[in-house]
Amino acid sequence: MKFEFFFTRNSLNYLLLIGSLFLCSCQSSNNKEKINGISLVASRDSLHSNHLDPIININANAVALMPYAFMRNKENPELIFNIERQWFGEKAEGIEQAILLLKEQNLKIMMKPHIWLRNGDFTGNLKFSSEAEWKQFEASYKEYMMLYAKISEKHHIEILCIGTELYNFVNSRPQFWKELIVDIRKVYNGKLVYAENWDKADKIDLWKQLDYIGVDAYFPLSEKISPTEEEIKQGWEKHKIMLEKLSSNYDKQVVFTEYGYRSIDYSLKEPWNSNRDIIGTNHSLQARALKVIYEEFWTQSWFAGGYIWKWHQHETSGGLDNNRFTPQNKPAENIIKEYYEKFRN
Repeated sequence: MKFEFFFTRNSLNYLLLIGSLFLCSCQSSNNKEKINGISLVASRDSLHSNHLDPIININANAVALMPYAFMRNKENPELIFNIERQWFGEKAEGIEQAILLLKEQNLKIMMKPHIWLRNGDFTGNLKFSSEAEWKQFEASYKEYMMLYAKISEKHHIEILCIGTELYNFVNSRPQFWKELIVDIRKVYNGKLVYAENWDKADKIDLWKQLDYIGVDAYFPLSEKISPTEEEIKQGWEKHKIMLEKLSSNYDKQVVFTEYGYRSIDYSLKEPWNSNRDIIGTNHSLQARALKVIYEEFWTQSWFAGGYIWKWHQHETSGGLDNNRFTPQNKPAENIIKEYYEKFRN
């Protein structure tokens, strides 16, 4: 009996020790450093070291750089990129200049090429009427991506995003994407992600070939004018379940390749809405929505972090008269600073 009691007591102590270590491990996993990123808007001129001070001040540790390609219209299957007429920060020379400055401050980088369609047409709907047009577009897109893949490898960029909100392209031309990923991995040794729009993230199968599941996280959360924190959390429930399941299915972390809100009433009804005709401001809602997203996602081990949309180079950007996405010089900036500090080494 004494032996049995001794064995049972030690077994219990052993189980308690294992449980304690497991709990510590889970807490460590949940609270390890996240991608505390910003999406840096390119400018006409070069980036300067003083432009980085506000980024560092909010405890950001990562920056998304966005070299743009343009299409004259959806009927013309050719991308225009890295030309003299583009802003300096949108082409290869400007991207490389920015990389060198960001590296000096130990900021990690995601290269995130974007396509801009004239008149602001949505890239997710992009399609062509003939095989010849698709082939022409694919050749142009591959040239565009390989340029920035090689630049990313040259400068040891941590993450390369191979496309942004291109659902119809990805869904219609799977063989092209498989081959593109193989070709990119031949010249680039970092992590790969693709940025899919919030409503299509669980409708593609590209994730198995990549290192992260990338989501531009403009999920509709509430139709109320200015929902409370609890109402915002409730709005996230079904989306969070979907994202965690997606992560589990592919055994990949989710990263919000874009996230953010405008500082306006009803900003959580259609968070993607960039209509410039909207007037008025609601800075408290923007700040409140960001607080909730950090508490709901940055604490999760299956979640890698994200890049807030969007951050301008100039210190005077944003402000209390501004109702656009930028959090700069608004109450939201303090929320970002507070929560980014919690999730950095």
